Amino acid sequence: MGHYQAAKKLVLEYFDALERASADEVGGVLAQYLSPEYFWKSVYPFRDLASVQEVGSVFWQPLKTAITSMQRRQDIFIAGSNELGGETWIMSMGHFMGLFDADFLRIRHTRKMVSLRYAEFNCVENGKISKTGLFLDLIGLMSQAGCYPLPPMTGQYFVYPGPRMHDGLLLEDAPEEEGVKTLAAVNFMVNDLDRLNKSGSLEPPTFDDLERSWNRDMIWYGPCGVGATYTIPRYVEQHTGPFRRHLTDKTFNGHVVRFAEGNFACFFGWPNLTNRNSGGYLGLPAGNCADMQVVDVYCRRGDKLSENWVLIDLPWWLKQQGLDIFQRTAEILNFPDAPSN
Repeated sequence: MGHYQAAKKLVLEYFDALERASADEVGGVLAQYLSPEYFWKSVYPFRDLASVQEVGSVFWQPLKTAITSMQRRQDIFIAGSNELGGETWIMSMGHFMGLFDADFLRIRHTRKMVSLRYAEFNCVENGKISKTGLFLDLIGLMSQAGCYPLPPMTGQYFVYPGPRMHDGLLLEDAPEEEGVKTLAAVNFMVNDLDRLNKSGSLEPPTFDDLERSWNRDMIWYGPCGVGATYTIPRYVEQHTGPFRRHLTDKTFNGHVVRFAEGNFACFFGWPNLTNRNSGGYLGLPAGNCADMQVVDVYCRRGDKLSENWVLIDLPWWLKQQGLDIFQRTAEILNFPDAPSN
């Protein structure tokens, strides 16, 4: 039996039980699979929740009430030992797909299909899930509901696919040496970017710089608000160029979890980055310094990285600068409970 098989089995059983449970039954599922000493982190407006009961009542019950017949559509499922702490983590990435039948975060429901992007990290200790980091692309949900709250994107947002080779569900443990290669490729790229940040340069890396880490036909699947981009030149034009030129005072704060299995690797930080919008990023005016919680999921092909799925808690980054996109959208759409002057 592989090193991570028991942990994978537990998490898959948890996912299955959670999918089959009604909103009223969620609490029982959480109590069965989650440790009493449970820590949960997510995107704004949920952030840190302090107990299993609170996670059920504040997040899962409202989500399952809003998105009915909800399926977890996994594209990547991997396990590994955290390079930073040694504990066992499972990462699942894909979409929660269902029918948007009731308002969620005061985003008006459509009664149509929606696909809510997610990346979920679960730490397994002593036969229970002890920690979770669940990241969602809520701006993507707003876009599908017809209330996209930001200026036009530099990239293209759509319902993103999984890996090109359809090989992201590692239900059986992959050879350890393959994960070592993937994590080395990711760390090489991260160290390159960290050196660029510390240099103080606002210019993006060159094609030659990026080709050290990336295959030429790379795909970067960014959060809604930024969008996806394809090939190194378009990545520079449509993401990393605006990111570098319009965000200053960049500080890398490190990661909470980082691991790899097979050709796939992932990490998240709390926060990963601190930066300042000097004017123009996301088409918005200058703002104060703010933290970014970021998830990166990578696919390696050969010796280099080929695909990168990224979630950034942009609503939290904007909230720190005085813009609550959920509140503003509710006010514009004249929700009864939205304050008015």
